[in-house]
Amino acid sequence: MYGAAEFARDCAVSRETAERLETYRALLAEWSKRFDLIGPNELDRFWPRHALDSAQLVSFAPNAKRWADLGTGAGFPGLVIACVLAETPGAEVSLVESSTKKADFLNTVIKATNAPAKVFPVRIEDFNKADRSRYDVVTARALAPLMRLIEHAKPILDRGAQGLFLKGSSFEAELAAASKALGAGGFKADVLESRSDPRGRVIRITAQR
Repeated sequence: MYGAAEFARDCAVSRETAERLETYRALLAEWSKRFDLIGPNELDRFWPRHALDSAQLVSFAPNAKRWADLGTGAGFPGLVIACVLAETPGAEVSLVESSTKKADFLNTVIKATNAPAKVFPVRIEDFNKADRSRYDVVTARALAPLMRLIEHAKPILDRGAQGLFLKGSSFEAELAAASKALGAGGFKADVLESRSDPRGRVIRITAQR
């Protein structure tokens, strides 16, 4: 069975990082008994599917310290990234999640793990209006089609961030549908191999040079 030890090996993280993520997993299991945060079958796939899928993004931006995660939900990928970066000086992850229930859960995990993250319990549109900070990376997972993600992330991308968006087997169709939005925004898309899903990809969005 793929668990914390295998995750730590594959992602080359410290024992302390694996322990933070185990605390996160235990709280996710506890809260999911009361709230619909994640399905019971998905809890069994926490390490190979959710933790690995999220943590791999750090390897695509190894020097990035300031991250913004849109539509964080139960914490993927932003809260996992924060746990991985907890030992990195100056790291900070902004988690944008409008659901009060999910925001409360995220804050509980942050307190328990001391992850370098802050929750913004607002809609993405309101976050973009209120927060004009510069980020190194903007992320999202299972939030919206790529065309919509580009719209959501454009204010952050325009300030110099790169986008790293986790996509499944329909990534080619989403890229085709987003071609106009990419061109209009002056962006280009690179397709990166996923370490957690052979059918999935990580779509990197950057400004055209």
